[in-house]
Amino acid sequence: MDRKAERTIFLADCQSFYASVEKAEHPEWKDKPVAVAGDPERRSGIILAACPIAKSFGITTAERLGEAIRKCPDLVIVRPRMQHYIDVSLMITKIYEEFTDLVEIFSIDEQFLDVTGSLALFGDPVTIATTIQQKVLDQTGIRIRVGISSNKILAKIATDIWAKKNDSGIFTLPKSEVETLLWSQPIHKMFGVGNRMTKHFAQLGIFTIGDLGKIPLPALKDKFRARFGKQSDIHAEVMWRTANGLDNSKVTPETFSAAPKSVGHMMTLPRDYMDKTEVDTILLELTEEVCRDCRRKGYMGSVVTVSCMCSPYEAPTGFSRQMKMPDPTNNTNKVFESVKTIFYKFWDGMPVRRAGVSLSMLASDQNYQLTLFDDQEKSRALEKVTDRIKDRFGSSAIMRASSFTTAGQAGERAVKIGGHYK
Repeated sequence: MDRKAERTIFLADCQSFYASVEKAEHPEWKDKPVAVAGDPERRSGIILAACPIAKSFGITTAERLGEAIRKCPDLVIVRPRMQHYIDVSLMITKIYEEFTDLVEIFSIDEQFLDVTGSLALFGDPVTIATTIQQKVLDQTGIRIRVGISSNKILAKIATDIWAKKNDSGIFTLPKSEVETLLWSQPIHKMFGVGNRMTKHFAQLGIFTIGDLGKIPLPALKDKFRARFGKQSDIHAEVMWRTANGLDNSKVTPETFSAAPKSVGHMMTLPRDYMDKTEVDTILLELTEEVCRDCRRKGYMGSVVTVSCMCSPYEAPTGFSRQMKMPDPTNNTNKVFESVKTIFYKFWDGMPVRRAGVSLSMLASDQNYQLTLFDDQEKSRALEKVTDRIKDRFGSSAIMRASSFTTAGQAGERAVKIGGHYK
């Protein structure tokens, strides 16, 4: 590739983001081990973020809270404040946008920046990264790490493998040094490879990123087909391209403003649900959330999908099935009837511990099919009124009677974002 045509891409990552936000606002915790964790009385009682001091005791993200406390009895435990973390993340986005208008949110604590057009204004890539680091630290108290390369996947890898580990928090991984720097790394360090995939690769004789990158793509696809089935070609190509540092995707600020392909919600239950009445309560609450989201965004769905995972933990059972409804809709009661049809057709009667509902094949809700037997105008007007009440006074301002039973979770979820407290 012509050197002049290369882009300069950053992946900026906030160190121990949730924990760092809490420590920045509590100077008295500066030298203490701090972890942000869910409610220990519920299944969400896991570590969401741990500061470097806490990590030095062996505490890891997604670890159960009880195990973390055994490792570090003096651990300062903070309940998450998700809305506040979102607000701080958006503040950091604004800082990034002072250096480039090409900022793409990758997650709440990671963002891509294309600074190709900013080099003439702010200096070389390392200078820009250092300046951004200091500005974010000064304004928010958060330390960021920056991976630098010519495309997004290499910038992400530069951050994960090197920038997070060195003192400066900055690392440059040129495309020309993929073979010398990246290929010697163990396969489990590659982006997109978890414990299970690491074991699969070991069975295929692949132990380093180079072992994967050097295999001709057609041969790798043959290996994947033999191990994972005929539909694994895309997965094989994604893995191969990652190992070779190939990525043509652009940094796209509008990533989250594009029209969604589906709208869905999933819920992990605080206990196992077996009674049909209790299961119906959860299915109705999920359906109501999905339909309300669709109405807010101006969509109706034609296909409803229901998923379920059942106990026991050692050998869970479950399903994910979908059906096409006669007409697109975002009416809660209509969708709920389809949800129940799917659920009770495929449920094996085992205790339910997770359930999900989604709508897809979305279309605008401005045009809808009238029927002889339903007063759609009346039902749409009623749902608009309840939506307005919830928008103004909160989701728990008006709830169905079933949500006030011991099975109901709507009140609890109303004070959370993404399953965690606001």
